[in-house]
Amino acid sequence: MSKRILIINGHPDQASFNYGLADAYRQGAAETGATIQEITIAQLQFDPNLRYGYRKRIDLEPDLLTSLDKIRWAEHLVWVHPVWWGGLPALMKGFIDRLFLPGIAFQYRTDSVWWDKLFAGKTAHIITTVDQPAWYYWLVFGNPSVNQLKRSVLEFCGIKPVHVTYIGAVRNSTEQQRARWLQSVSRLGRQLK
Repeated sequence: MSKRILIINGHPDQASFNYGLADAYRQGAAETGATIQEITIAQLQFDPNLRYGYRKRIDLEPDLLTSLDKIRWAEHLVWVHPVWWGGLPALMKGFIDRLFLPGIAFQYRTDSVWWDKLFAGKTAHIITTVDQPAWYYWLVFGNPSVNQLKRSVLEFCGIKPVHVTYIGAVRNSTEQQRARWLQSVSRLGRQLK
């Protein structure tokens, strides 16, 4: 039985290197016979603003409902995104805010500080581009975007293990370096990591 992979691209610019990375992963995973679906957040039509927090539920737009079906279907989620100002792109953050909701991704327990993790049993891999060496992002800034997505979102909802691959520094990279990164990400796809 083939593994069910969902690739979620969080970069708003379709001409970005992130699209090449997502495609490289898809091609590698396809070689294993995996079943692959994709979500390109920039192509979705939805309001990224969680207007009322969790106080009042906003109906999910059709694109978010389709995305939710894909997330529920998947065994392994691959998130591809850049780091901007130490965090996630705004549209990607809005996608998470609107979709990873109580009753969907997690459920608070009555009269308890604990919660149920409704996406338990899934795994994930974060492939993130940075404009400085990964060691610098970790040592100086403390990995804020990875901490947010890995710990505060995915693991909070039961998705684990969550592996992380840093691609960078992208800003001044050469064509040869980018080609090596694409090969490396394709290899991750073949390993279904």
